[in-house]
Amino acid sequence: MTPKKLLALLLVLLCLAPAVQAQSRKGRAPQTSTAAGQLWPVAKANAWYAQHKWISGANFIPSTAINQLEMWQAATFDPATIDRELGWAEGIGFNTMRVFLHHLAWQQDPAGFKQRLDAYLALADKHRIQTIFVFFDDCWNKQASPGPQPAPKTGIHNSGWVQDPGEPTSRDSAAFMGLKPYVSDVMTRFAHDKRVLMWDLYNEPGNSDKKDTSLPLLRNVFAWARAVNPDQPLTSGIWAWNLQALNAFQVRNSDVTTYHDYEEPNWHQRVIELLKTNGRPLICTEYMARSRNSRFANIMPLLKRENVGAINWGLVEGKTNTKYAWDTPLADGSEPAEWFHEVFRQDGTPYRLDEVQVIRKMNGK
Repeated sequence: MTPKKLLALLLVLLCLAPAVQAQSRKGRAPQTSTAAGQLWPVAKANAWYAQHKWISGANFIPSTAINQLEMWQAATFDPATIDRELGWAEGIGFNTMRVFLHHLAWQQDPAGFKQRLDAYLALADKHRIQTIFVFFDDCWNKQASPGPQPAPKTGIHNSGWVQDPGEPTSRDSAAFMGLKPYVSDVMTRFAHDKRVLMWDLYNEPGNSDKKDTSLPLLRNVFAWARAVNPDQPLTSGIWAWNLQALNAFQVRNSDVTTYHDYEEPNWHQRVIELLKTNGRPLICTEYMARSRNSRFANIMPLLKRENVGAINWGLVEGKTNTKYAWDTPLADGSEPAEWFHEVFRQDGTPYRLDEVQVIRKMNGK
């Protein structure tokens, strides 16, 4: 861990110190109940975590979808592929998928959108898989349009992935307040659904050079979600240590602490040790980038040993092109020397059999 990264992370933890101290005062019984609209007490979060098997899985989008809209719009929703690919995940012991939504698919047809979410959840449940739904996202293309989505750009990682709500809405409070009905409607529909493990309210806020301009939307989506008061915990994962205001807000307002880490084991171990001082359950909702030495063989055993949930990026190679590295496009679309993400080829065979054996062993299969 570089001194700069260490200092940034310590500053986040210093912001948390008053809350942690208040929770650990002698003579005070642990709180396990929550008033509507409030952060879960640490004891309730840990009791929730203890009720679940070790959380293990992937960020999931079917291989036939280039982005969230292609996954969820009526014309391109693909239950046959979803069923088949979740079956491969079940076969190696994965029990959780993290799945991105998009408000434009809801705006087109709110009732149909929720029916498709329900259909997805039924398929996941069939394969003994729970789901973490993600509402907003600051990554990749700034603007999205409903309707047919573009074809993948040859050899380019996530060439068609779209932000939600994207630019300029994410920075404009007058515009993004119109997203409250979307969050409230979807969350209310599934607030007591045991097939939903957790709500991840905002993926990588501040990415795409937005930085602290994403903080107002982040604050509001937490407020909208707290007003619904679902049975499931709320979270938003920290991902960039230099975004101190965002990090502090995310960790202080998440019932369960989540984070992203694509670094090698020594760095990842230090991150776990520091985040554990918050006292809450810990889930890594993105990891595994082979060329950065974040691999199943060296990170997944670490996460299991530390009782940290393990959600890697990618399940099946497909239209997202995330087998190609973030910043290493291959213009001819040839096979990378080493895949960046993904576990399976489109025919269901593992990219690397030795990795699948590790995954199965970690999952007790």
